[in-house]
Amino acid sequence: MLSEAVSFIKSKIGDFEPEIGIVLGSGLGELADEFCDIALDYSDIPNFEASTISGHKGRLVFAEISGKKVVMMQGRFHYYEGHSIEKVVFPIKVMKKLGVKTLILTNAAGGVNPSFNPSDLMIITDHINFMGVNPLIGKNDDSMGTRFPDMSEVYDSNLVELVQKVGDSIGVDLQEGVYMALTGPSYETPAEVRMAKVIGADAVGMSTVPEAIVASWAGMKVIGLSCICNSAAGVSTVGLSHDDVIRAANIAKDKFKKLVKEVVKKL
Repeated sequence: MLSEAVSFIKSKIGDFEPEIGIVLGSGLGELADEFCDIALDYSDIPNFEASTISGHKGRLVFAEISGKKVVMMQGRFHYYEGHSIEKVVFPIKVMKKLGVKTLILTNAAGGVNPSFNPSDLMIITDHINFMGVNPLIGKNDDSMGTRFPDMSEVYDSNLVELVQKVGDSIGVDLQEGVYMALTGPSYETPAEVRMAKVIGADAVGMSTVPEAIVASWAGMKVIGLSCICNSAAGVSTVGLSHDDVIRAANIAKDKFKKLVKEVVKKL
């Protein structure tokens, strides 16, 4: 399955070898519209899934940004869509085979930390996997990574520092914190959010962690960025909706694009 997808993609991109991969979360896909040399629809790539969520175009986009060769997922596959966890992380394995060494994972998240506000950007410093599944379960591919990978520093501390310095230099205020992944698609209850806060989460969401685990296992350096699109249930008395997520992402998109472009330049 993996070799078939990689061979198809290489037949379309020729000698373009991406060194940086970016997964663009809900409402954050405009970066791929701005920089697009080659675009492949997920539906055309063997063993890829079609994207079904609003705000996810469902394209693999190849482009040069700030002199760096980049591949971007304009939308991701979510576990809650009914995909197996293997399908959710399949594109990350493809990126590895294409030559990606650094992966930037982005998402829309709910703020658990009461000091966070909608449209804030948070650098992920660590994560909590509360999805009840691990993407590395099953036969290990020794050519990609070890059977028992260390997860002490999934989000490279040097890159966390780099992103923070970039934010300071371009006037983009950045939060830092722990991202907790749950399966969704229902938003968390107030009690679940209180639990998340107690065990150390600053933000909650429904993605990113499986991808980060696989990327770290496969030897890629990982940067995680969350757009805080709402306050999680119980932190705010306002009800939650996906439309609000998209609206908050739209507010944050300009500073997000500015940040990512400058980070790519510095990598």
